[in-house]
Amino acid sequence: MIFAHRGSSGTHPENTMLAFEKAKNAGADGLEIDVQLSNDGEIVIAHDEKLDRTTNGKGYIKDCSLQKIKTYNASHKFVEQYGKTEIPTLKELFDWLGGNDLLCNIELKNSVFRYPGMEEKVIRLIKSNMLEERVILSSFNHYSLVQCLQIAPELETAPLYRDGLFRPWVYAAQIGARAIHPNINVASDYVINSAIRAGIKVRPYTINSKASMEHLFQIGCSAIITDFPEKAIRIRQQNS
Repeated sequence: MIFAHRGSSGTHPENTMLAFEKAKNAGADGLEIDVQLSNDGEIVIAHDEKLDRTTNGKGYIKDCSLQKIKTYNASHKFVEQYGKTEIPTLKELFDWLGGNDLLCNIELKNSVFRYPGMEEKVIRLIKSNMLEERVILSSFNHYSLVQCLQIAPELETAPLYRDGLFRPWVYAAQIGARAIHPNINVASDYVINSAIRAGIKVRPYTINSKASMEHLFQIGCSAIITDFPEKAIRIRQQNS
């Protein structure tokens, strides 16, 4: 499968509805998004804790109201091509997902700031939109993933990691996860194949080169997470 990393973020403003729409139109199987909480408790889709890199705003998302966040332009380096785009809420994305069949990997960005109540808020929204079968929860904060499964054991979770874990498929099973999302630099063929044999899906990030895409398709990796879903889909078709 091909998951669009923050949408089609290689060619469009990351984590915006424009990037999500582009990924869907390209034929991606799913989206990978990131969530933070505003100071009035709204779930917003943004990778960074700060507004500075991806918008014309400054400061932390956690210190801003949703109303204020919505005034900023999230087009960042693509502003000349696409004009103004907004930071979307998770609710807005879920409303849009109701009109298609994309999967959605939600990364809980709660390693820098704990965001009390984030897990409950996200899961409540998943359930109210009946998206339990289409959502994967991931995080570098593995305590948070365990908490998610305590709240909703039916959900799929996947620990993110960037350093070498010993037998990560065993670790994943121990914390109740059904997948692992490793940095590609620590996802050897041995790790990928061993995890899949053990029933643990593997979705490495961030796969942007043609050679890496081709190799992962050839060895039967479960999925890739890429900034360029259109490119990945073309290569997958050529290698099928």
